[in-house]
Amino acid sequence: MEDRGIAVEAEAFRMPRTDYLDPFIETLGREALREIQLKKLQLMLDPVLDSNRFYREKLGRSGLERAMEMRSLEELQALPFTTKAELSAAQAADPPYGTNLTFGRERYTRIHQTSGTTGVPLPILDTDSSWAWWARCWATVYKAAGVTSRDRIFFAFSFGPFIGFWSAHEGARHIGALAVPGGGMSSYQRAKAILDHDISVLVCTPTYAMHLSEVAEQEGLNIRDSNVNITIQAGEPGASLPATKERIEEAWGARCYDHAGATEVGAWGFECQAQDGVHLNEGEFIHEVIDPATGQPAEEGELVMTNLGRVGMPVIRYRTGDHVRLAEGACRCGRSYERIDGGVIGRIDDVLIVRGVNVFPSAVENIVRRFPEVAEFAVDVRRRGEMDEMEVKLEVRSGEPESVAKAVAREIRAGIGIRATVSPASYGTLPRFDLKARRFKDHRDSDDS
Repeated sequence: MEDRGIAVEAEAFRMPRTDYLDPFIETLGREALREIQLKKLQLMLDPVLDSNRFYREKLGRSGLERAMEMRSLEELQALPFTTKAELSAAQAADPPYGTNLTFGRERYTRIHQTSGTTGVPLPILDTDSSWAWWARCWATVYKAAGVTSRDRIFFAFSFGPFIGFWSAHEGARHIGALAVPGGGMSSYQRAKAILDHDISVLVCTPTYAMHLSEVAEQEGLNIRDSNVNITIQAGEPGASLPATKERIEEAWGARCYDHAGATEVGAWGFECQAQDGVHLNEGEFIHEVIDPATGQPAEEGELVMTNLGRVGMPVIRYRTGDHVRLAEGACRCGRSYERIDGGVIGRIDDVLIVRGVNVFPSAVENIVRRFPEVAEFAVDVRRRGEMDEMEVKLEVRSGEPESVAKAVAREIRAGIGIRATVSPASYGTLPRFDLKARRFKDHRDSDDS
């Protein structure tokens, strides 16, 4: 059988195939695109300013009372930001769903919630129209990665209240692909189902894609030579990290694509077949990048999003907390949508300051994943006396564990600029994650040692 890993690597050097959901708007010039965004914004604001109490009061304090008063996208930047804390406070004051509702409750047909990794989960409602918009956004993700109606998509996801890949499942229906849910299954059952159903596309978090391949290897299931040729990863930074992407592609013999989104915002980012950064879906969102300290426009900083098709429970100038960097130049795929370089770099509030150095968890992961001997890792930051210490535990599945640990420590020192204590852990002792991984723990502000 052909070495699919070599085939995948060779494909990366070819001119990418281009698949669009809406070729007109995706290749439109920047000026015309902004005109369409403005019109969509006005259409959304019309019912929102009429009956959404949260935004009618919030935007009214800025002097905006009618949609047509918004005459340019530059005027949007004069409106106040929206934060998750505000939305949570509005729900706490008027339970259970708050005042960010444009319609009566009888119009809403879907309820999901945020993952709760940064606080209390936030319930989010969708109307039929908003849910169809979610599906269109995910259809854009699929088309950009080359997924078609001939594909069979497996969702390695528990299908709980977290929105996760519920919307991805709906997006599969939008493009006519077969959707195979993996809820209620063990990792072994999921790996076997991928073979039994002749799956061609895997959708899950980057962490779980690696774990699932590990389980398949242990159980003697040859998923690398399966018909999976595309994996789409979301839920956490990772699939845009070169070392993590390479690890996933090698394990599955497939092309790995990054996707970015949020429960309260929507499926706002996708990687095309050129794989030169993550496109911002500007047909459905207006984005800004700001300096998180000053709120002023920046090329690198916090991503701010306004969704244009979720009228029932919108977000306007929403501070996502995602740290991004705008990419330069046009993409080879022909889209005029802007891109972020290297996907989401990390969460603004996840940055660890260790001995005066800003450490993004993604930077540590990108170093650790360069070592194929490492199956899993965990990071703890503690204060010893007056000094901060970063401790990294590694599950080493092959080679000499102590030698691998020393090599990882050297790379962290060279790549990040801090000395870390790196030590091997017994295989199988570190936690595995189906959804968002929680490998990094900062113990400095708690009594937890």
